[in-house]
Amino acid sequence: MPVYSEFGGSYIARGFELAFQKGVRRYVLIPLSINILLFSFAIYATFHYTTQWVGQLMAWLPDYLAWLELLLWPLIVIGIVLIFALTFTSVANIIASPFNSLLAEKVEFKLTGSGPADGGVSGMIRDIPRIIGREFQKILYFIPRILGFGLLLIFVPVLGQLLWFLFGGWMMTIQYADYPFDNHKVPFRTMRAELWQRSGKSLSFGCIVALLASIPLVNLVMIPVAVCGATAMWVDHIRFATNGASNHSLT
Repeated sequence: MPVYSEFGGSYIARGFELAFQKGVRRYVLIPLSINILLFSFAIYATFHYTTQWVGQLMAWLPDYLAWLELLLWPLIVIGIVLIFALTFTSVANIIASPFNSLLAEKVEFKLTGSGPADGGVSGMIRDIPRIIGREFQKILYFIPRILGFGLLLIFVPVLGQLLWFLFGGWMMTIQYADYPFDNHKVPFRTMRAELWQRSGKSLSFGCIVALLASIPLVNLVMIPVAVCGATAMWVDHIRFATNGASNHSLT
């Protein structure tokens, strides 16, 4: 099968295409339903708190930096919206992770005609403890980095917002690209290394996911779409590079 694109962001469009194709769309329904429920609450919380929090943050700005207000206002809003998006996406992903793994498996089968040896619904049910454990492994990886980049976001104008946005993209890529890796028992450390070797693709994919996840209504479909797109990217660019990795234990 030909490679869809060298640009990681194009796999968002590929994800939309795959998510609603015959043989795949029924596996989208459960993660989509979970996403709609949680993000409906997230949308309410975002609109309710953003203006209040932005006003408080801007009040911290010293008088001699008042001229930065017009520049910082949209950047702070973007930062707060991304925080909401990442928080509620993490909760949704923990709940939906077994179904996301199954969805990634079905997308891989559609694209290649093969999948994990121990896949299917029965395999997904058997692997629920490992799948959820992998979600918490991601969270433990994210938390100290979120704190570090969060401090930059608050105390380093402009550069902090830029680094926070790029890190948000990196988190999105790890979150969704991990499903096909984990289906093949590829260790978490190996998965990160493979994605970092393709940092251009990884960041362009993840940053666009992060942006779309912050847009009301669009974010309702982003979890299954991102799983489909990330799996297609894995099939096109990474699958053969990780053939031997599944023989190692998770790290």
